[in-house]
Amino acid sequence: MPDFSYEKEAYSKGYKLVCGVDEAGRGPLAGPVCAAAVILPENCEIDGLNDSKKISEKKREMLYDIIIEKAVAYSIAYGTLEEIEEHNILEATYIAMNRAIDGLDIKSDFALIDGNRVPKGIKIPCETVVKGDSKSFSIAAASILAKVTRDRLMLEYDKKYPQYLFAKHKGYGTKAHYDAIKQHGVCEIHRLSFLKNVLG
Repeated sequence: MPDFSYEKEAYSKGYKLVCGVDEAGRGPLAGPVCAAAVILPENCEIDGLNDSKKISEKKREMLYDIIIEKAVAYSIAYGTLEEIEEHNILEATYIAMNRAIDGLDIKSDFALIDGNRVPKGIKIPCETVVKGDSKSFSIAAASILAKVTRDRLMLEYDKKYPQYLFAKHKGYGTKAHYDAIKQHGVCEIHRLSFLKNVLG
């Protein structure tokens, strides 16, 4: 379960506003990638806060509201479909993470970032944490904001493109999604670079 140990280590070095950063949507075949940055108050307690992938959709929605209410500051941003296609998914993820950090109303002086690579362009000191969403409260909070925000966007896309069942799989490569692509072709939110093998 995540805790405040990584944040406390940063506080001990003199940093005061530590943000957690995570993304959602690197793997899907459609839609943008979403990133969030969250600064929580020191020793903030949020029951049930964990890696967004380990909790139910209903619980994520509930935690989303609590995180926003308790956060010192939060910011959510996208790496667009065009950026995914022009660069690649990793670069687009870095763009989204930078936008999320830069978008904080109260500026962070240190970032805890999920993963093992420091994103290009980060302007503040940072530390990467492998599987950080299950180790750091701040990263876990960011993972939930990013996941819920992106899932809500995919529900909107489902209304526009009901034939692809985006509400069900959120753009990931399920059998139902691949079958829909084979039947209907691609739509304007599909990542063509992810579908080269399918499209031939």
